[in-house]
Amino acid sequence: MSQWDCRARADPLARDGVVERIAADTVRRILENHHLKPWRHHLWLSPKVPRDADFAARVQEVCDRYTRALGPHEGVLGVAAKTDLQPRPRKAPTRAAAPGQPVRVEHAYGRCGALNLFAAFDTRTGKVYGLTAERKRQEEFIAFLELLDRQFGPEVTVIHVVLDNLRMHKGKPVQAWLAQHPRFVFHHPPVHCSWMNPVEQWFSIRQRKRLAIADFASKAERAEKLQQFIAQGNEQAHPLKWTTKSVAKVRAKCQPVEIAAQGTAPKAA
Repeated sequence: MSQWDCRARADPLARDGVVERIAADTVRRILENHHLKPWRHHLWLSPKVPRDADFAARVQEVCDRYTRALGPHEGVLGVAAKTDLQPRPRKAPTRAAAPGQPVRVEHAYGRCGALNLFAAFDTRTGKVYGLTAERKRQEEFIAFLELLDRQFGPEVTVIHVVLDNLRMHKGKPVQAWLAQHPRFVFHHPPVHCSWMNPVEQWFSIRQRKRLAIADFASKAERAEKLQQFIAQGNEQAHPLKWTTKSVAKVRAKCQPVEIAAQGTAPKAA
């Protein structure tokens, strides 16, 4: 097993002759004494992932976009796509909460395809722009860029776009589009730094508040409800606030590079 509890650990100990017999609660006390909880796990990133000068420069570039004062001719957008949004229509109607009863959702559901949501978070206003599409290709991404282009008047001459390193964002059709729309400037955080993109935080909010229960009659209804959620959220939108403390925490990831540049050996990760 890749994950086990105390009972699952106690039985093999007796079977393999390590002990004559042992209770699951004894295993629990032994592990507790050593401050071990092997049934839990979390993801982490190896310190061997490069923290070189390029990493530091790209982190600083994104931080600057979020913190420095912008002119009236500039904008900063965090852009990403959420895939595989399935409507999952339920076999029976969802029942509303009642005294002593939670909301009840039918376990069985049907399948009718999936949608992709392209979204952009305006860091200076908090406004979100969204576009749903059947597929996730450069064609759909360019259609989303066209939508963004229409949202900003000609007085905005520079639009900084923070987005990840997907091939979809760097292909020849996208590069050709950027050549024809020079006010759009792409900024790519380093790999494994998607958390630096504010639209990812918005995706988390959207998941909790709108998609925790997937019960939509069709892809069209799901697309409509997503646009409604975006419109309602934009009525109370507020800008992204990255403080100097926020930037300091991010810059701490580049500390080994800065220390090494000063001629001092970096501390072990």
